[in-house]
Amino acid sequence: MMNGKASTRRPYVRPMNGWWKRDPFFVSYMVRETTAIAVFVYAVVLAVGLVRLAQGEAAWNGWLAAMRSPLSLLLHAVLLVAMVVHTKSWFEIMPKTMPMMIVGGRRVAASTITRAGFAAAVVASVVLLAIAVIGGRP
Repeated sequence: MMNGKASTRRPYVRPMNGWWKRDPFFVSYMVRETTAIAVFVYAVVLAVGLVRLAQGEAAWNGWLAAMRSPLSLLLHAVLLVAMVVHTKSWFEIMPKTMPMMIVGGRRVAASTITRAGFAAAVVASVVLLAIAVIGGRP
């Protein structure tokens, strides 16, 4: 109200549609957050497998057969790509989220921390793959 009269101007309303598309930082943030859905979906897939295992051999074999279907293989391929993107983005932000590391009186470079994370993930993946391959042989 101004001088006893109500203002006829409409208030400014900031447009919110596509706000995250205007800045590359927010685009990468939204991609990282969206890939977390893949982590959830795969956790559900594994939880269903665990439930089927607890239900007995027939249920377990049915779940294994479902995991071998073309649709399941396509889902796993999509989830794998999303997981790689998710892993990459989290290792890239890891130096920003962890306490400062000092070795030999010098701060450890962010790129070193990121590379160490990648290396740990690759080593863990290779070890698990080797265990799966070796463990799957009669």
